[in-house]
Amino acid sequence: MDVSPEHLVAQAHERFQLQDYYGAIHLLEEVVATGRSFADAHHLLGLSYSLVAQPEQALAHLDRALTLNPHYVEALVHRAIVLNELGREAEADAAFRRAAQLGGEPREGFPAHVASKLANQHARLGDAYFEVGGLGQAIAQYQDALALGPAFHDLRYKLGRMLLEAGRALDAREHFEIIVRARPTYLDAAAMLGLACYLAGDGLAAKAVWEDCRERRPEDPRVEAYLAMLARNDAAVAAPMAVPASAGSDGDSSGGGEGEGEGEGRGAARRGRRKQP
Repeated sequence: MDVSPEHLVAQAHERFQLQDYYGAIHLLEEVVATGRSFADAHHLLGLSYSLVAQPEQALAHLDRALTLNPHYVEALVHRAIVLNELGREAEADAAFRRAAQLGGEPREGFPAHVASKLANQHARLGDAYFEVGGLGQAIAQYQDALALGPAFHDLRYKLGRMLLEAGRALDAREHFEIIVRARPTYLDAAAMLGLACYLAGDGLAAKAVWEDCRERRPEDPRVEAYLAMLARNDAAVAAPMAVPASAGSDGDSSGGGEGEGEGEGRGAARRGRRKQP
């Protein structure tokens, strides 16, 4: 069974809460192997490696989390702690200072580190609604999450997919465009942007996005499937234009219960009229 990365991360959170850090690592490494891991997954993986005394591995994943989300205060704090453990005090101090600076930028009236926690709680509640079929409520929770964490592109990506599922392709397109502008190398978001364009009726934009994705990731089967779908649709639209003009008279002569001779007579009459000047 194909288990979604979101589901694996949720399971990893459960293992982490039970202090089963190796279990969490196993699940999170599966997520990373899919190439679709988000900042939260790398942060939790880094924290788990830290707690099993593997600071180098921890640092690598915390760095990756901060690459995906430079405003991730918790990842900065935990990175500073790991750097201290490695004896890199100057870098640790710089990371702590950066975390303090971000913590001082209020969002929706809350300090950034508080806003980040609230954003993640909204996202978790949104996931819970989604699991039981509450798509509208899930979307509302993710919108609240992004108001508190506008740079959390992992949450924005999930919201975009939910909006597509709700039939709101134009809204989804807006969110995927924001992600792709901020992170041009995030090809999963680019592929979904193409799908949002297509579902919103903009086939030309979809084709341009997907062709760009194919150039950058030629091995991605989804992109090939999307482009093949576009090609089939283009062929279906073009097909009626290629039908010979005589096809219409064949249809007339065979329909309506009329006799063969009567159909031929009308055809001859039409031909005669066309010959007249």
